[in-house]
Formats: sequence, structure tokens, C-alpha cells
Amino acid sequence: MKKTLLTILSILIALICNAQTTKVLITTDSGNILVALYDNTPKHRDNFIKLANEHFFDSTLFHRIIPSFVIQGGDPDSKHAKPGQALGEGEYGSRVPAEINDSDFHKRGALGMARDNNPDKASSGCQFYIVVGKKWSDPDLVKMEVRTARKLLPYQKEAYETIGGTPHLDGGYTVFGEVLEGMDVVDKIAKMPRNKMDRPDTDIKMIKVRVMQPKKKKRFLGIF
Repeated sequence: MKKTLLTILSILIALICNAQTTKVLITTDSGNILVALYDNTPKHRDNFIKLANEHFFDSTLFHRIIPSFVIQGGDPDSKHAKPGQALGEGEYGSRVPAEINDSDFHKRGALGMARDNNPDKASSGCQFYIVVGKKWSDPDLVKMEVRTARKLLPYQKEAYETIGGTPHLDGGYTVFGEVLEGMDVVDKIAKMPRNKMDRPDTDIKMIKVRVMQPKKKKRFLGIF
């Protein structure tokens, strides 16, 4: 009964706090990933929309993949990278100020922005990641809370125990969206062979990234 109530609470919080008004389709050579951008992280939302509208992500790679953790992409240096070339240092534009909050956390499928080790926790202007994660037991979550000195909220614990995620990233990086469709593609990418730098042995390209336009409602004319 308690877990059921927590699940309902988690859903309500997601509906209230994580309004998903903008959808973006990431078309890769491994399949499609549809993500929603949260309205309560407007700086990150608007930056991602801007990059997509500029076709910035087209031909970039998912250059870092770690099973049960994340897949990462958006490095402009990856567009013409040679095989085996180290990636992850490329940037574009300015850092995005942190928009870290409790309602947007690192559950499985979360969309977040990478960053360097800056004190303000400002995000990269272009590099993003999608959480693959794993399911956590309650004892392991308690140990993680002690290790990180960060207390998880009940609905966050419920999510990490039931759908999984990467809770140790909470409070350190901005989550600004989530995957709506295509987690099977994310999982497939995460499991591909990789080198010691976590770059896939075979390039995984983002063919295009586009903001989805909402469908217009049909207008019916007649006598009522």
C-alpha cells in the first residue's frame, strides 16, 4: 500500500512539475529516441531547442557509452573524428547556468547536460547524456546516501528501486527532460563494444535532431 501511494505521488509530481510541452526526436543510425524537455528548466530547454533548430547535433556521435550508467553525445569534435580519437572536450556556445531541483532527478531515461568541474555546476553548452542506470535495493540506496551526504526523497527512492537510475548524480548535474520512446535504442547503444575511453568501437551517429511541431487541431465547420 505504501509503495502504491509513493508511485502515485511520483506520477503526480511528474505531471505537475515536469510539464512536457516540447518534444525532440533524435534520429540515430541505431534507431530513434523521442525525448520531452521540461518547462521548469527553461534555460536548458531553450538551449537544446536552439541547438536542434540550428541542426548543430546532426552528424555528431554518441561518443561515450557506459552500460548501466549513461550514453553521452553532442561533442562538436565528434563530427569528423578519426577512429580511436579521444572525445569529450569539445564545446559550443556558453555554459548554461545550473537548474538543479528535486523534481528532476536521474531516474532511468532522464536527459541531462554534462559539465566540467566548475564550482557553479553550470552545464556544457552542447554535450548531453541519457541515463541508462540500474535498479537499486533499499540498503544500497542507504549506503549511497551516507557516501554522498544527500538524502533521497521518498518518490525518488521509489523510482530508483522500481525503474532504476543513477542517484549519485543527483545534485551535481541538471536534468532537463526524459525519454518518452526509444529506451530500447538507448539500451542497445549502451551495450555496444567500446574502447578503454568508453568510445564505441563503431561510430554511433546522430543523423538529425529535430524539434517536433505540435499537431494542429482540425476545425470543423457546421451548424450546431
